[in-house]
Amino acid sequence: MSHQSPHDCAPEAASDANCGEDRGGEQSAPQWVLVMAVFASSLPFIDGSIVNVALPAIRADLDASAAEIQWVYNAFTLPLAALLMLGGALGDRFGRRRVLMIGIAVFGLSSLLCAAVPTLEALIVGRAGQGIGGALLLPNSLALLNGAFSGEARGRAVGTWAAAGAISGAVAPLAGGWLVETFAWPAVFWLLVPIGALAFALAWFKADEVKRPGEAATDYTGAASATLGLAGITLGLTLLSAGGGVDVAGFGALVAGIAMMVVFLAIERRKGDVAMMPLALFGGACVVSLNVLTFLLYGALGALLLILPYLLIESAGYSPTMAGLAIMPFPVIIGLGSRYMGGIAERVGVRLPLTIGPALVTVGLLLALRIGPESSYWTDILPSIVVIGLGMVLAVAPLTSAVMAAVEDSYAGTASGLNNAVSRTGGLIAVALMGGVLSLSGPDLFGGFYGAVYAMAAATFAAALTGWFGLRQLDAERT
Repeated sequence: MSHQSPHDCAPEAASDANCGEDRGGEQSAPQWVLVMAVFASSLPFIDGSIVNVALPAIRADLDASAAEIQWVYNAFTLPLAALLMLGGALGDRFGRRRVLMIGIAVFGLSSLLCAAVPTLEALIVGRAGQGIGGALLLPNSLALLNGAFSGEARGRAVGTWAAAGAISGAVAPLAGGWLVETFAWPAVFWLLVPIGALAFALAWFKADEVKRPGEAATDYTGAASATLGLAGITLGLTLLSAGGGVDVAGFGALVAGIAMMVVFLAIERRKGDVAMMPLALFGGACVVSLNVLTFLLYGALGALLLILPYLLIESAGYSPTMAGLAIMPFPVIIGLGSRYMGGIAERVGVRLPLTIGPALVTVGLLLALRIGPESSYWTDILPSIVVIGLGMVLAVAPLTSAVMAAVEDSYAGTASGLNNAVSRTGGLIAVALMGGVLSLSGPDLFGGFYGAVYAMAAATFAAALTGWFGLRQLDAERT
């Protein structure tokens, strides 16, 4: 699909990166849009990393099984993955600022439920609400940011956005560990409430409304079929990975989920351009390659960020605070490097960083095989985290920029939602396969961890190959 550059717009609209879109009022200062996007998108970013550190305490306090703990994670990721595309499309049609603010409100109220009613049932319901809110706010925060900047400034803004997300992800595990130890695990959800309130206020006062003109029907049937399909696949993989033998219910859920995803694709094909996931977006090899790379890379990363702190707390003797501190270098490295990488990618292209980055992550994962019951943090754990962080620095901002560059600006919200959905789906499926590992304890947990590491490394190496062979055209179009 052709990419519409801001310079293709009429002269009087040259400052508007989203030509042909309706904006209410005058354009706000782009810096305020960047600040708003950072705080809004930090909600699901913080939630994802902070809850991982709290999972052992949640499991112990609520006497939850391994499968139930998986659903504490998946109840958030499932609606987030299934509805991100719809969230982007709703923003394109009804207004990105409006849908963003609804998403922030839903996320904040759901966080209150998780914090105020500390039971397994309320926690899973609240986590699902957080996922729905995240699906509404994430693609629209990035789409508003994308429309406020152009050229190299856009690359730097996206890099700053990625860096801020990484920094919040760095602080979150440490803060989460401290909150769990000092108070109790519900405190990690209380932390999200004031952040949500600040994001809502910034969106209300500082962001302009943007929407794509037209009255296309909203694809609710597509959203429902995608949600049911992903739920079936997730349930099936969770049941099948929980223990030995053939689980008939798990196999049936998996087959039903795959069948529903086929139905989803049929619905999207019939709806054409008004689909939640317009199949026309996949008309170019670059868009397909970018989403395959995203699925593989973020699937592996999601599994690692779930299992590593769990391993350190359950089998390596780390406290929640120390486990959060142990993985802190990873997001710090991303936070320090992503801003600069965004601008570099605008100049040199995305193919090279999206090849070298996943390859470095593969090396870092293989270094994680050195982690054992008596491992030294400085010589066995830290080198793996640093190398993985350096690899993600090369990949995060270029991947985000490439997704935006591969589609027309009027589909920015939909494309952002699609790519975020792909990344979350990768993590969702990876975590659904972790049941056998999460059910282990003590030294046995290390054996399960090593098997998972080999699978993650294979996925990230495949992502590197996808970047090299699949993105040649995207860089060629720059010259």
